Amino acid sequence: MHGALVVLHRWCGLFIAGFLFIAGLTGAVIAWDHELDEWANPQLFQAASGATEAPLAPLELARRAEAADPRLRVSFAPLTLEPGHTAMLGVAARIDPATGAPYPLGFNQLAMDPATGQAQGRRQWGRISLSREHLLPFLYKLHYTMHIPKGWGIEWGVWLMGVVSVVWIADCFLALWISFPNARSWRKSFSFRLRQGGAKLNFDLHRSGGVWVWGLLLMLAITSVSLNLGNQVMRPLVSVFSPLTPTPFQLREGSRAREQAEPLLNREQAIAAAEAEGRRRGWTAPAGSLFYAQRFGIYGVAFFTPENDRDDNGMGNEVLYLDGDTGAIVGDKVPGHGTAGDVFMQAQLPLHSGRILGTPGRVLMSFMGVFVAALSLTGLLIWVRKRRARAATSSRTQ
Repeated sequence: MHGALVVLHRWCGLFIAGFLFIAGLTGAVIAWDHELDEWANPQLFQAASGATEAPLAPLELARRAEAADPRLRVSFAPLTLEPGHTAMLGVAARIDPATGAPYPLGFNQLAMDPATGQAQGRRQWGRISLSREHLLPFLYKLHYTMHIPKGWGIEWGVWLMGVVSVVWIADCFLALWISFPNARSWRKSFSFRLRQGGAKLNFDLHRSGGVWVWGLLLMLAITSVSLNLGNQVMRPLVSVFSPLTPTPFQLREGSRAREQAEPLLNREQAIAAAEAEGRRRGWTAPAGSLFYAQRFGIYGVAFFTPENDRDDNGMGNEVLYLDGDTGAIVGDKVPGHGTAGDVFMQAQLPLHSGRILGTPGRVLMSFMGVFVAALSLTGLLIWVRKRRARAATSSRTQ
């Protein structure tokens, strides 16, 4: 039995090792993606004018961006700006009536100087590029898709990494079982032969290191499945134990007709309707950002204070979803509220990123990213060494 489990662990490990090595190293970096991105690309985040006096409102910047390039629609806008910073707008291509296809913009982020109302930078988030302005988004997308392209309506890279994570969950239990072959030798599974070094230390780093952080490894594997195969695997599984509240994007089918049409509700009206509903619910944080999902005709308004725009210390920010034509509330996201299943699903990204524990959690996830890569590497070294030993034994017996 033990031997069979060792073989199964070996083949599971060989399948996932390369993917986890990359995901681990990129995860260690993207735990600090915004800070590193801003440091590396001041031309995108620091207003060239300084933007210290009478900056234009973010929604006015959105209007100017659309007026300057009618091919685009601003799909995301922050509603408050840090002094001296640009307004980083998310943009989506409108549909070309001549072709019925989106205009080829070549970018989906636009940095606007709030003092001049002019665009001072643009980029395609997620582009395969190692240039300075694209590096952090490239690493972020590499982490969960390996940049495998979409085809036939399927996000193949997302699915692949989800399957890798399912195998990872199974391998976590295999590794724990074979790490404790009997009750007498349990101490060995927690120890490291530091003085002996070499192959023995490499083995202990792989086995004992994995035992010490086993719970965190399992958490990362489970949250990875939730983030990559949420609708396909995790939500159906969780719904067996607790009902789940469907999102407005699950209740409404996207369409090209909505994508082509202009919403009857403008941005100011959407924000006003959301703020009124927020006050009715007793929320104290202001509306902090606005997005529009044009394929679904849905506005989303997130509520947060300027210093907590990325919610580095919790489960996320409250969000209200509104119909783009009527302004009716069609859904919400209230962290920590809902069914047990809802709260479980809400916790997946904060747990995976470490943000649920604030800065210490992000430090821990950076460490775990490096450690996952190290486990993958040490496992491969163990396999190579044993394979060479078996080959040498086989050659001597021939």
